Order: sequence, then structure tokens, then C-alpha cells
Amino acid sequence: MPALTEWRVPPANQPRASDYGFDLDRALASIVGLHAIVPPDAFSAETLGTERAGNGVVIDDGLVLTIGYLITEAETVWLHRADGRVMEGHALGFDSETGFGLVQALGQLDVAPLSLGSSAATRIGDRVVVGGAGGRTRSVASQIVAKQEFAGYWEYLLDEAIFTCPAHPNWGGTALLSERGELIGIGSLQLDRERDGKAEHVNMIVPIDLLKPILEDLRKFGRVNRPARPWLGLFSTEIDNRVVVIGISTNGPAARAELKTGDVILAVDGEKVTSQSAFYRKMWTLGAAGVDVPLTVHHEGVTFDVTVTSTDRFKLLKAPKLH
Repeated sequence: MPALTEWRVPPANQPRASDYGFDLDRALASIVGLHAIVPPDAFSAETLGTERAGNGVVIDDGLVLTIGYLITEAETVWLHRADGRVMEGHALGFDSETGFGLVQALGQLDVAPLSLGSSAATRIGDRVVVGGAGGRTRSVASQIVAKQEFAGYWEYLLDEAIFTCPAHPNWGGTALLSERGELIGIGSLQLDRERDGKAEHVNMIVPIDLLKPILEDLRKFGRVNRPARPWLGLFSTEIDNRVVVIGISTNGPAARAELKTGDVILAVDGEKVTSQSAFYRKMWTLGAAGVDVPLTVHHEGVTFDVTVTSTDRFKLLKAPKLH
């Protein structure tokens, strides 16, 4: 098994215990390293790779919360403690709507769980720690710089994500710690934004309040126990108030409907859409996965209507390996 990459956060960006009113080292000890192996024939292997590494947070006895893309279709998961010990885990659950993933340690981790806080109670300007496995040298003293909607190119939407700066360089599955030392989010992405004419890196964090209503379902069923949203299997971006297709998932509904890169989505079920979020919200109001999604599409000077029969993306994923 390959070792995780050795690296350090620059000292100027590391959190100092004296700056916080909680036991920083004790809180950071709840974060573990995570290393997942995914079969090459997995649906997500083409986009996410077959070897994925990041972080996870112990939130209950042996229960590790992470970002779901690290463990989607994983047949093997390894959990790395700060003292160097490694333990196998089982990919327990994944929620495509929020992005959260759960791993169950297959043995005693002997790591104290981190308490869940309230992401809704956070404010722009709050001092936070974006914690990675390995303690202070793998963590970043950061600040909440925005709380706003986030639309992802992979049919993903958060009504209000948390954005932090400075950014953590190994952001996947990091723990966002509040000023009380509680877990208020899980790191998902690194993005660029412009401020004062200069580009700066920020982390997009999935708020912890989104986990609370679905946690028991994820533990029991491996997914949320309600009808799935319709999924088309296309990647999109916004260009000049237009939704432009930038990629198509192999074997997905959009591919079967012969949609192509460069297509512009003008309307869903006759309703004009000019943003990814409007596109997703309109599609999701049509019904559960399996519903027909009527699209008006423009491609190379031609406008046409096409109906895409949506699906549940979970049907394309390999089931986790049972232990």
C-alpha cells in the first residue's frame, strides 16, 4: 500500500493552540487520513481515479465522516491514525445530494469523536480551523469569507455552502472546526476567486447541518431512504448566462439521448434556464429519478427539443465490497 504523500502547511498558516478557546490538539486528533482503492471498471474511475486519498473525521465510535467522492465505489479503504497505525475501513454510505460519505472502521480506532456543531450559527469573518490528518502541521488557520449558493458541474447544488480562506492544500474530507472546537463542515473543493484584482484560493465546505437529517439513513441503508433525484449524466458550466454542456458521462442518460459537448441547454420542460442552479432546480421538480426530462437544446445554429429519460445515479455504481 503506497504511503500518503508527506507535506506540511507553511508555518505562517498553521493554527496556534493559544489562539483558540478549545483544546486544538485534542480536536485535531479526531481527524484521520483516508486512502481508498477503486476498481478500474468502476463508473467513477474515469473521472475520479482508482486511488484516492484525503481526510476523514471520527464522529462516533469507529464512524468516520468524509467527502463522498473519496470513497464512491471503493472496494478497499484504509484509515491512517496520527501515530502511524493503519486500519481497514468499510465504505458505509454516500449521499450524492450533500456529498457526504461515511466509513466504518473495521476494528478499534481508539480516536475520540468530534462533536457536531451548528453550521447555521457561523458568520462571515469567523475564525475557523480547516483540519487535516496529522495535527497542526497539516491544518490551516482560516476564516469564513462567504456563505452562498454553490452549483457544481456534476449536477450538484448546495443552497448555502461555506467558503474559507486561506485554503487547505489537501482539502478533501478536511474538518472545519468552529471557534468552539466543534465540527461545522467537511472540505470538498478548492476554488479560485478574485479579490482586489488578485486571485486567491478558497475551500468550499459542505455544512454539517446537512448531515444531521440523513445520518441515520446513511448508517442503516448506505444512502438516504427516499426517492432519488433525476440524474442526466452531463457536466455543465455557465457561460454568458447560458448553460453549456462540457462533458457527457459514458453510459448515462444524456449519452443515450445523444447530447454532445457544446450543447446549450435553453429550457427545461419549456421553462427558460440561464444558470446551472435554475437548470438543476427545474429538473428536480419534475419528479423522482426515472422521470422524462424535456430539454430545449441549441447546437451549432440549430435549436431542437429532446427528451432525456433520467435515472438514479446509484444504479451505475458498484456496490461496496462486503466484509
